[in-house]
Amino acid sequence: MMRDHARCVDLTAHVMHVYVCYQVDDYHGCKVPDPYSWLEDPDSEKTQAFVNAQNKLTLPFLEQCEIRDIFKDRMTELYDYPKYSCPFKRGNRYFHFYNTGLQNQSVLYMQENLEAEPSVFLDPNTFSEDGTVALRGYAFSEDGEYLAYGTSASGSDWVEMRFLRVDGAVLLEDRLERVKFTCTETSTNLHQKLYYHVLGTPQSQDVLCAEFPDQPKWMSGAEVSDDGRYVLLSIREGCDPVNRLWFCDLNTVPQGITGLLPWVKLIDNFDAEYEYVTNEGTVFTFKTNLDAPQYRLINIDFGQPSISQWKELIPQHDKDVIVFATCTYSRFLFVCFLHDVKNVLKMFHLSSGEEIHTFPLDVGSIVGFTGRKKDSEIFYSFTSFLSPAIIYHCDLTQEPLQPHIFREVTVKGFSPADYQTTQVFYPSKDGTQIPMFIVHKKGINLDGSHPAFLYGYGGFNISITPSYSVSRLIFVRHLGGVLAVANIRGGGEYGETWHKGMYSPLHNIRVPEADGVQYPAVLLLTGDHDDRVVPLHSLKYIATLQSVIGQWPGQSNPLFIYVDTKSGHGAGKPTSKVIQEVADTYAFIARCLNLSWIE
Repeated sequence: MMRDHARCVDLTAHVMHVYVCYQVDDYHGCKVPDPYSWLEDPDSEKTQAFVNAQNKLTLPFLEQCEIRDIFKDRMTELYDYPKYSCPFKRGNRYFHFYNTGLQNQSVLYMQENLEAEPSVFLDPNTFSEDGTVALRGYAFSEDGEYLAYGTSASGSDWVEMRFLRVDGAVLLEDRLERVKFTCTETSTNLHQKLYYHVLGTPQSQDVLCAEFPDQPKWMSGAEVSDDGRYVLLSIREGCDPVNRLWFCDLNTVPQGITGLLPWVKLIDNFDAEYEYVTNEGTVFTFKTNLDAPQYRLINIDFGQPSISQWKELIPQHDKDVIVFATCTYSRFLFVCFLHDVKNVLKMFHLSSGEEIHTFPLDVGSIVGFTGRKKDSEIFYSFTSFLSPAIIYHCDLTQEPLQPHIFREVTVKGFSPADYQTTQVFYPSKDGTQIPMFIVHKKGINLDGSHPAFLYGYGGFNISITPSYSVSRLIFVRHLGGVLAVANIRGGGEYGETWHKGMYSPLHNIRVPEADGVQYPAVLLLTGDHDDRVVPLHSLKYIATLQSVIGQWPGQSNPLFIYVDTKSGHGAGKPTSKVIQEVADTYAFIARCLNLSWIE
């Protein structure tokens, strides 16, 4: 890629000055203008001045929204309900996360058994005074005696690893820094390496196990097989669902890990995705999209690794997408499918791929599943637009299988019976049928007279399945609204083909051609510490929007952005920030649509 540099000027756009650089990127002869490339540096004086000016433009507008404080108070009231994760067993103990309601971060609790009183094991709320340092990832040792966990500040993807001895929750001195799962477009976080750390030794003595000096953009993740014999290395280069897969048989290093591991390059291309499920000896089961946009399960014998020897265990469905697969109780596979954006949980024999059982579920999503190969029980958490959480428990040693409700969460002041959810399908521009969920109060006529909140994501192969949202239900209840969630292409609702149907918002900004048509009121939200989907995307978009549309005399609706400080991509965001952000969002909607609060 080459860049043609030209003059840079100040341009009046919207109601503020936007610095424009007439830069053009050349991709193999295809020239793409990039006038706001200077916004790619989040720490430059120009970018920070731009952000400050935008916030000064946006905040007064939000502060003048009449329902802002009312919405925040109601959100605080309804969001104050208990939140639980699925319990999981490590060693002889059970663990689960629990939030009393408004705690900034959920707390990890421990139980000696399922009937015992839970006790606090790790409280991320003690990591910082304002709740902006969060728990980011954790893993227990195989015997359940040690916990490794990561912390991140202000939502950043940069993580510091710490370690606990489970008995007594003793914090060890070990500390690993500069840990990250991904890279950004604007920083030189290249040349990722994989190290082996021994507890009780300094990070400086960690052993380098894998590096890719000729491939600076490669990112890797390692996991140990269920039997503890193999290390699997998954290598990626971006966000696409493809990876290389290398493995190392630890029996080939009998003296222990002392240097670069002798990796076997099982799959050494980026043609498809391979996700480890389990293994029986040298026969490994993977979830893959190789020749299967909806995914399938295959077996690869590491002793006979040629493609001609690969065997299909569970074939691709003609429509439904495999979301995840896991092995529990040694011989069973639990596979979650996505059927028209609704989750279905099925059970199969590991040896043959024969379907055994389908678990009953309403229209909604499985948002948590626990149960390892050595476990004889499973827990799974279900949610929907009208139900925050139902956690089921199933003892796999009992016949017939009978899942029972282990824990159900209800919200005071909200009655699900007053609302209804329907799913419709509508044609896109090219005729493709797009699924959409609609949530509204019972008894109203869908005649176009009600304000609508239309949500779409359409990115990163992520499926937007039904989920519980207090803020959206407040919009439906107190602003008389209708919620519509459209499963637009770019997501993973129907597999890889659906994912590749995405489009670029930035490169599709244009002045409307029809008379009386303008862009709707726009409020973009991002965080200054978001180093996954970095702020440059939102900043470039609003700069382009204000420049192209803001100067057009037919545009009277506001075009805003608000950049939150000490905030990242959303993971670990404290409850206080979540509540304020949604209050701002719906106050903006209410003001722009001239909506009144309904008690």
